[in-house]
Amino acid sequence: MKLPKIKKFPYTNILGWSVSRYDVFNNCKRQYFYSYYPKFDKENSLEKITQLKSLTSFALEVGNIAHDVIRDLLFRLQKTAKPIAKKQFMQYALKMTEDYCAKKTFTEVYYGQKQSVTASDLFPSVSKILENFLQSPRLKWIFETAVAANENWVIEPDGFGETRINDYKAYCKVDFLIPVNDKIYILDWKTGKQDISKHSKQLTGYSLWASYHFAASSKDIAPTIVYLAPSYSEYSIELTDDILEKFKEQVAEETKQMYEFLTDIENNIPKNKEEFKKTDNGFFCKYCNFREICQEKY
Repeated sequence: MKLPKIKKFPYTNILGWSVSRYDVFNNCKRQYFYSYYPKFDKENSLEKITQLKSLTSFALEVGNIAHDVIRDLLFRLQKTAKPIAKKQFMQYALKMTEDYCAKKTFTEVYYGQKQSVTASDLFPSVSKILENFLQSPRLKWIFETAVAANENWVIEPDGFGETRINDYKAYCKVDFLIPVNDKIYILDWKTGKQDISKHSKQLTGYSLWASYHFAASSKDIAPTIVYLAPSYSEYSIELTDDILEKFKEQVAEETKQMYEFLTDIENNIPKNKEEFKKTDNGFFCKYCNFREICQEKY
């Protein structure tokens, strides 16, 4: 199967739906304001909000590193399908872990829970995830079946995965998309705990992305979540036209909910910050990047 080029869109100010954006909106409107409308805050500087937004965490960075190492391996497999030299592979992963730790500020350090976070703290978790990947039946399948069509692989495409769902702007960026024979396989790597409801939503969004850009029907798309920690497992959804149509309606509804917090939809101008109420979930607040400016005590 030869895939057509991914469609491009002219820039517009109007907000774009995504699973992650709506999750933040649904969990805490104030965090949503800080995350997506920092320049409209009259109390805190854009520099401060941007600093807090850029904080990472131990768990998040373990996932980022594992994703990026796997991404780079897939790019290598597009050039050569030679066996993976495990020692060099893990050395590459360790070097990436060291680089990421040196460049990033961790919430655990910023908020005084740890003095530092180094590669020696993260790499045991990273290496376990990558070990699970190297021993997985999915990697074996990639070598034995999918590599023959590697010129058509889509590996974390540039940009944010912009698409259109019922004419609404949306973002659904796939990890890995592979056409094999008459099927489009979508694989999404997960390194945290299983959340079937959330992850099924993501898979459906990725499937609509593929359907829009490649004119594929539901029966042509096979989406799978690949869990890499704590042990290896997979979860796939069986798509139908009805599932996709209901999801389009859900995206429209969730987009309209976010529109309600705007004074100007076309230019994506928010209402005053006071309209974006804080959550009353203390557990959620405990791990929020913005607690320094949102709570009297943290």
